Amino acid sequence: MKIIVIGATGMAGSAIVQEALHRGHEVTGIARSQKDLDELTKKNPGIHTRAADVFSLSAPELSGADAIVDAFATDPAHAYRHVDLATRLVTMFRETMTPRLVFILGAGSLQTGADHHLLVDDLRKLPQSETFIAVPENQYDELQFLRTVKNVNWVGVSPSQQFAPGPAKEALLGEDVLLHNAAGDSHTSAGTMAVAVLNEIEQPAHEDTRFTVADK
Repeated sequence: MKIIVIGATGMAGSAIVQEALHRGHEVTGIARSQKDLDELTKKNPGIHTRAADVFSLSAPELSGADAIVDAFATDPAHAYRHVDLATRLVTMFRETMTPRLVFILGAGSLQTGADHHLLVDDLRKLPQSETFIAVPENQYDELQFLRTVKNVNWVGVSPSQQFAPGPAKEALLGEDVLLHNAAGDSHTSAGTMAVAVLNEIEQPAHEDTRFTVADK
């Protein structure tokens, strides 16, 4: 398959690139920094790369892929761009079934606790939350927007509360509730996320919805 990864040099994006190439797919990685893309290429021979601001790319420049993975990341001051990019991609591919749009979402939109409140509500109460809270808040807004979209082939994937680099582990899958393993940990490695994303691209099990993955 032909797969485009936006934000290919980030933690999630680079793990997805590696997993996709390992499975024999044709991968194009998009990121803003040519230097970072060069480093990615050293570790992942065979990848095609493009240094660009994804907001400057047109639909024809992104067409031809079977799947586009949005692993875009930004600083809290520009967190609204998560919503902007989702809106842009959806607009580009309205009323089409190809490419499939895969959005890497945050954990803040997952439900937790006996009352099933949103995790983002807990994150707001953490010390110095004002320095980071815009990212989970805007990723929640991104999901809320996607849930209104019915004529685009999309899927969202959320990690657990702790999302960090690491190899793939046996996975737990869920829908809208924050997952914990038997030890009570709520953790997803980038490798586990990458495997879940590629499994979903190769054998779709979720349509126009979000699911979540955690390390077992």
